[in-house]
Amino acid sequence: GLENLSSKSPCDPATTYPYICLCLPFASAVLSTVGNLLILIMTFRRSSRMKPPELLSVNLAVTDLGAAVTMYPLAVASAWSHHWLGGDVSCIYYGLAGFFFGIASIMNLTILAVVRFIISWKKVKMLCMWTWLYALVWALFPILGWGRYGPEPFGLSCSLAWGQMKHEGFSFVVSLFSVNLLVPSVIIIFCYFGIAMRLYFTYKKSTNSNHVPNIIKLHRRLLIVIQKTKKTLTTIAVLISVGFVACWTPYGLVSLWSVLNDSSKIPPEVSLLPCMLAKSSTVYNPLIYYFFSRSFKEEVKQLSWEFSNSVMEMGYLTSE
Repeated sequence: GLENLSSKSPCDPATTYPYICLCLPFASAVLSTVGNLLILIMTFRRSSRMKPPELLSVNLAVTDLGAAVTMYPLAVASAWSHHWLGGDVSCIYYGLAGFFFGIASIMNLTILAVVRFIISWKKVKMLCMWTWLYALVWALFPILGWGRYGPEPFGLSCSLAWGQMKHEGFSFVVSLFSVNLLVPSVIIIFCYFGIAMRLYFTYKKSTNSNHVPNIIKLHRRLLIVIQKTKKTLTTIAVLISVGFVACWTPYGLVSLWSVLNDSSKIPPEVSLLPCMLAKSSTVYNPLIYYFFSRSFKEEVKQLSWEFSNSVMEMGYLTSE
């Protein structure tokens, strides 16, 4: 079972870490919810002209929003109270939700890389459904006896009980890191490296336009514009993938260390920050879209303008 925080916990009120324990989950909850809702709203507004690649981006936004809605409220409330507010059942629920949405995200990013590399958007809806089913199967394994959910060392949330899987769950840990972290990372790196090389050679070929008819030059200029658009979309996808791996790698390394060594020797402070960083992975996707997608930024500004006008009109009507 879960107990209240000890005096050695980094989130104890007597330490300086409670501000991190409370502020980071709260900020992540707000930013993730608002940002991913904006992505879904923008997509819904132009659903009639939505392209198949955007479906995977929507799927990723749903994943991040689902994690924020199902996990952050309990985490923020527990941080505010300086102890886990739930019991064993809610701990399993929290750990399952985090594991489920984490696996769904990495699989979604892997499929996005593969589909962009092979330039085929067939059966994208089926692939999106596959990511959810695959993640659900892995999330249910600990409940069925392969692996285990348990409290985090700092006592404010739950996840996979890494320290308790040294023997009976070791095969689960090895399979998890191999199939759901190492292999997807290799696939993502290979696919985006291949895309980068393809764009480079296409652009180089398109710029060698000496001694060719004007109609061919025009066609090549159009091709360059298309390649620049693909380059922007690829850059966004790469940044999202790199951000996800960067956020989850420290947590994965600390978790793997706790399995291979004595987990009691890991200070709670060391396990706290990687966990907080991993949970912030739901925040940066909307930020990447906003700073690197001109159309998304313009749509957000347009929506903000429409919302402010609606508020002003409501205020004007109520004052009459």
